[in-house]
Amino acid sequence: MSEALSTGASPAPGGSSELISLGKNVIDAEIAGLRAVRDRLDERFAKVVQLVLECRGKVVFTGIGKSGHIGRKLAATFASTGTPAFFVHADEALHGDSGMVEPKDLVFAISNSGETAELLGFVSIIRKIGAPIVAMTARAGSTLAKQAVVTLDISVPAEADPHDLVPSASAAATLAIGDAVAIVVMQKRGFGKEQFAVFHPGGALGARLLGSGS
Repeated sequence: MSEALSTGASPAPGGSSELISLGKNVIDAEIAGLRAVRDRLDERFAKVVQLVLECRGKVVFTGIGKSGHIGRKLAATFASTGTPAFFVHADEALHGDSGMVEPKDLVFAISNSGETAELLGFVSIIRKIGAPIVAMTARAGSTLAKQAVVTLDISVPAEADPHDLVPSASAAATLAIGDAVAIVVMQKRGFGKEQFAVFHPGGALGARLLGSGS
């Protein structure tokens, strides 16, 4: 039987107060990231909202790894708030799924570095299709940003882990900016509880909406 994969040194013991303090440090780092992206919202954000409002196709999200997970969540949020949207995995797009994208669509490409190879391969195809691209990246001078009609800056002061490596504060920031676009679009379209109930009849939220007479 093979030995279990070692993850390094055994964790140092700690009391409850230390563990709580470490947990608060993580949340503080994510709050700092959220403040940073909130304070940077400018005309680029307004332009992205306008692009979504003017889109005659669907809003497409794409990414790899944690960025892909965030993209899936944002696609679900857009769809449930009145903006038809779906997610395409950038790697699968290189094997045929790029055919899901049409020129009338709007594509949100998510990559913290802006240099993810698979994503850039998909971006190249999107440009040939003719759909406009919104980049969500922490590097304004990245290859991804240069391919986009507008870039949303998702950079944060630091990730939440001691080594500044784990996508945490940056993931929260990306999610927050995407949610902000979706909800501002929702408000501008006058999308209310009645419409939300149509798309979300299940679960406790659906029961609350339908039970209230919406």
